[in-house]
Amino acid sequence: MNATSPAPRRARVRAPELVGKGGWINTGGKKLTLADLRGKCVVVDFWTFCCVNCLHVLDELRELEEKHRDTTVVIGVHSPKFVHEAEHQAVVDAVERYQVHHPVLDDPELATWKQYAVRAWPTLVVVDPEGYIVAQHAGEGHAHALERLVGELEAEHEAKGTLRRGDGPYVAPEPVAGELRFPGKALALPGGTFLVSDTTRHQLVELAADGETVLRRIGTGERGFTAEPARFSEPQGLALLPDGQVIVADTVNHALRAFDPATGAVRTVAGTGRQWWQGSATAGDARGVDLSSPWDVAWFADRVWIAMAGVHQLWTYDPAAGTVRVAAGTTNEGLVDGAADEAWFAQPSGLAAAGERLWVADSETSALRWVERDGEEFTVRTAVGTGLFDFGHRDGDAAQALFQHPLGVTALPDGSVAVCDTYNHALRRYDPATGQVSTLATDLREPSDAVLAGEDIVVVESARHRLTRLRLPEEAVRVESVAHRTRREATEVAPGRLLLEVVFQAPPGQKLDTRYGPSTRLLVSSTPPELLADGAGADSELRRELVLADGVTEGVLHVSAMAASCDDDPANEYPACHVHQQDWGVPVRVTADGAARLPLVLAGLDSH
Repeated sequence: MNATSPAPRRARVRAPELVGKGGWINTGGKKLTLADLRGKCVVVDFWTFCCVNCLHVLDELRELEEKHRDTTVVIGVHSPKFVHEAEHQAVVDAVERYQVHHPVLDDPELATWKQYAVRAWPTLVVVDPEGYIVAQHAGEGHAHALERLVGELEAEHEAKGTLRRGDGPYVAPEPVAGELRFPGKALALPGGTFLVSDTTRHQLVELAADGETVLRRIGTGERGFTAEPARFSEPQGLALLPDGQVIVADTVNHALRAFDPATGAVRTVAGTGRQWWQGSATAGDARGVDLSSPWDVAWFADRVWIAMAGVHQLWTYDPAAGTVRVAAGTTNEGLVDGAADEAWFAQPSGLAAAGERLWVADSETSALRWVERDGEEFTVRTAVGTGLFDFGHRDGDAAQALFQHPLGVTALPDGSVAVCDTYNHALRRYDPATGQVSTLATDLREPSDAVLAGEDIVVVESARHRLTRLRLPEEAVRVESVAHRTRREATEVAPGRLLLEVVFQAPPGQKLDTRYGPSTRLLVSSTPPELLADGAGADSELRRELVLADGVTEGVLHVSAMAASCDDDPANEYPACHVHQQDWGVPVRVTADGAARLPLVLAGLDSH
C-alpha cells in the first residue's frame, strides 16, 4: 500500500481503558473511566512535559477545548521519557506550569501508552461518543483536522442521540499565592537587581538585590501578545544588550520582545506570533519571519543568539539590521557535531557566552555543547552527552559523565561552566581545562537557570518558585553515580531488510499539496550509525526499504516525517494549507522472529 493512499475502512475498535499508576490530576480527586466520558467526543493526548512538540500541541488544543467545551473532552495521558517525569509531583507541577485545563492521567509505567500502541510524543487519539477509536495523529499541526472531525462527530451523534452536552470532568485546582510561579530564567541587571521571567504568570518581575523583594512587575499577567498594555505568553530567556535593553524570549508567542528597564516599555523586535513550519522563511526582516518556541537568548559575536527549542536550531537576531536568520542546526533532532549548518540539536534550552564560545544546554540529549567562533565560521562541539536516550547523574570524566535534561548554563569566572541539571535537581560544573564534571549542589528542585552575583551564584529553582543564593564551593559535592536509558520497550525487528512505512492520510476535505513539488519528506538515521547498512538519508517518499547491518543487534531508528495538505476546494483560489510533522526515536532489537515491516502513523486510522 502506498503510504499516502487512503487508508482502508477498518472494523470499529473499542478504545482501551485509561489506566495509570499515578492517578488523575485536575478531576477533584475523582478517578475517571471511559464510561464516565460516554456521550462526549474525546481527544486523548499522549504527552510528556520535557517535549516541546507536546507543549506546542497543548497550545493547539486550547481553541478546540474552548469552542467545543460542551461536547468535547481532552484527556492528557502523561507518558514519561525521563526518570524525573515519572515522579507524580513533577507531573502535577507540569500541569500547572503549562496551564493544562483538562484532566490528566499520570501513567508512569506507560500502561495506557502500550494499550494504545503509541510510538511517539505527542500522539493524539480521537474516541467517538460511543467509545470507539476513529483517528490517530502523531506530531504537531493537526488542529485543523481535529476541528473538522469533532464537528462531524457532533453532527452524527447529535442525530443518533448519542451526544451528551454539558460540562466535562475538569476541576480547576485551587490557586496558589506567592511572588513567583514557576520562574524560568533570570538576569542580573547593572544596578544589582534581578530580572526574572515569571513564566506561568506571563510576566517579568524585577527583584531587589536580596532576590526576594518585588520592585515591579512588567506585564498584565494575562496571556497575550500586546505592547500596551504589555502581555506575554510563558516568557523564558533574558539577555542584556550593550545599550541596556533586555531581549525577552516570549516563548509561546514565538517572538522576541525588547524591554527597556529605564522606561518600562515593551515592544516586539522579532517574530510574527505564528509558529515556524517547514517551508517557512529562515532569514529576513525580523518582524516578518516566524519563530518557534525561542527558549533562551544570549549576546554573542555581536548578535543575539536564540535557542530555538521548537525546531532544534540556533538562530541569530541582529538588532542593528533588524534581521534574523538560522545560525546552526538543520531542524533534525539529535546530537551531531561539526560545521554549524550541518549540526543537529535536540531542544536547545540554555545559552551562555564566554569569550569565543557560546555554551548550549541541549536538553533532550542531556548534553552540554558549545558553538566555537573561528573568524566568520562557527563549529558545534559536544562536551558532555551522547544522544537522545542516555541520561543520568554521573560525575567524573566528561566522556562518561551524565546529565538529565539540563535547561540552563552559566559561564563561571574561572573558565568553567555551571549547568542547571534540571531533572537531577542539581547544579553541576564542567571544567574544560581538566575535562571533568562535578556536582556543586543538590536538592534544588528543577533548577532552570543561574546568574552570578559577586562570589555567589543565584539559582532559579523553578519548581520551588524562588531564587536560591549559593556560595560557589571550592570542592564539589560527592553523589552516587546513576545511569539511565529511555524506558520504552524495544520493537523486535527481523534481520536484513526492513520496510519502513509512514502512514499518512490527508484529513477529510484536504489533499496533498503538490503545487510546488513533493509534499512529503522522510529522513532516516540511526544510533549507532552502523545499525543501517542502507536506507539512511532524506527523500520525498514516505515508504522506504531499510537494510539492517549484520552483527548489530540493537539500536535506535530516528525517523522524521513531514506532509503538507491543503483544503480540497476547487472553487477556493487560496486554500488553507497545513503542515503535519513528527520525529520518532524507535528503539529496535534484531531477532530472528521479529517484524519485517515497521509502520508509523503520522495521520490515519480514520474510520469515521
